[in-house]
Amino acid sequence: MNVLKVSRWTIAAFVLPCLLLYVGLVFAPIIVSFYNATLNWNGIGVAKHVGLDNFHRMFTNDSVFWPSVRRTFMLAGFSMLVQLPLALFVAILISRFVRRPNFLVSSYFMPVILSVAVIGQLWKTIYNPASQGGMINQILIKLGLGSWTHAWLSEPKVAIYAIIVIGLWQYLGYHILIQFTGIQNIPADIYEAAKIDGAEGFKADRYITLPMIVPIFKISVVLSFIGSLQSFDLIMVTTAGGPAHATDVLASHMYNISILSQKYGYGSAIACFLVVVCLAATVVINLLFNRVEKRYD
Repeated sequence: MNVLKVSRWTIAAFVLPCLLLYVGLVFAPIIVSFYNATLNWNGIGVAKHVGLDNFHRMFTNDSVFWPSVRRTFMLAGFSMLVQLPLALFVAILISRFVRRPNFLVSSYFMPVILSVAVIGQLWKTIYNPASQGGMINQILIKLGLGSWTHAWLSEPKVAIYAIIVIGLWQYLGYHILIQFTGIQNIPADIYEAAKIDGAEGFKADRYITLPMIVPIFKISVVLSFIGSLQSFDLIMVTTAGGPAHATDVLASHMYNISILSQKYGYGSAIACFLVVVCLAATVVINLLFNRVEKRYD
């Protein structure tokens, strides 16, 4: 039965322009990047075909690459294991105990809409040494914990964790909004029926909220993981990958190689690796959550 009462060719004619635009803006650049990854090219002059040499160098002779991969997955890990459970917990509390939650949810969401430049400068001020008005160090000193003070963005061992804290703070409200919306879409009749059977409070959340919010939680996991892999702007605003590459992630390393060092072919190889990781991670996450959804179905 043709509900729209139009031919398939008519539908195709309307879909085709958007499809071509999507292919041109998404898939074509990816294909071009894979080709550029086989070149020794500075982006301007004559390119020399080198095959897979860029990938070989990336995996074996780049001292910054693997540490940047590790930090990229650190960002993703903290986001999924700390930020998302916390966002879900806050969303549950808001939906249960706050009568008019819109203002509170909007307040949590505010850091998401702020410019990354503003957020970076704000947190750089917070992380400043106590002599320069750094709030964290000043609080630690007043609490008698002066030995805990650090140059948070200048010490190689703590700088990446300082940036992770900023990322968790910035996007917490984004995932709270997603989880809260999912919880609000669960029919109230289900909770009322469960209450009659003696399931209420966190017990109802365990057996009703969590199983029914799995599809929404999957969206948060995918967005969180892919967003962490593509982290760039916050790194560049706060530390630019320093000190001594201690906060470099894949995206910032790719930028430094491609733009600053003018090794466009090698930078394209890093970009291709990032694309493959993003696609693989999306497939794995979907497979895992499909199993979870089937279990609860």
